[in-house]
Amino acid sequence: MTLDELKRDVLAANLELCHRGLALFTWGNASGIDRDRGIVAIKPSGVPYASMTAAGMVLVDLDGRVVGQGYRPSSDLETHLCLYRAFPDIGGVVHTHSTFATAWAQAGCDLPCEGTTHADYFHGPIPCTRRLETAEIAGAYERETGEVIVETLTRRGLAARAMPAALVHGHGPFAWGGDPAEAVHNAVVLEEVARIALLSRTVAAPQPIAQALLDRHFLRKHGPGAYYGQGRAG
Repeated sequence: MTLDELKRDVLAANLELCHRGLALFTWGNASGIDRDRGIVAIKPSGVPYASMTAAGMVLVDLDGRVVGQGYRPSSDLETHLCLYRAFPDIGGVVHTHSTFATAWAQAGCDLPCEGTTHADYFHGPIPCTRRLETAEIAGAYERETGEVIVETLTRRGLAARAMPAALVHGHGPFAWGGDPAEAVHNAVVLEEVARIALLSRTVAAPQPIAQALLDRHFLRKHGPGAYYGQGRAG
């Protein structure tokens, strides 16, 4: 992949967030990484989706240094970089303030796994982080946001590809995947399962999914013997 192709993929991911209704105004960002070069492409800060172009995507290295000239990168850049450094098997990161997922984040609650729609993508409850301390907010806030996500997954023994999302307490959701398109896909599913979980509570008090059913649904798509879909040609 060339860097121009990476920029085009990242533009498409950002526009898809808008198309899917996950990002109002400029409330979201998507990025992608070229692992061989150690270069990340990310949405420019504060630029409306309608006026974004592939050329306007900002390239940075993993230390946050801008490569070339152009716009300033998204203010959430350091969070994305923290996730790329911690999880070497991910290739795209998305942050939104989508309504239902953000509601769970503002409540400070994990998003429980109560059905197979959730289990097809997330191997268990989607974790909500702890609150950031005052010193963390006052310091390198965006980096600390990434660090608290990494801390949460590490403390709970969760692999990034088995749990491709987290809720940041009082803030909102982050999702990731093998590339920017998959990160957006996971963000869309996250929003839908957050909506379903809230709606189910208007019917009755739901129960967690049985572990055997959770495992079966997740592993048939993502496990070593996965059989969902058509696989890859050749």
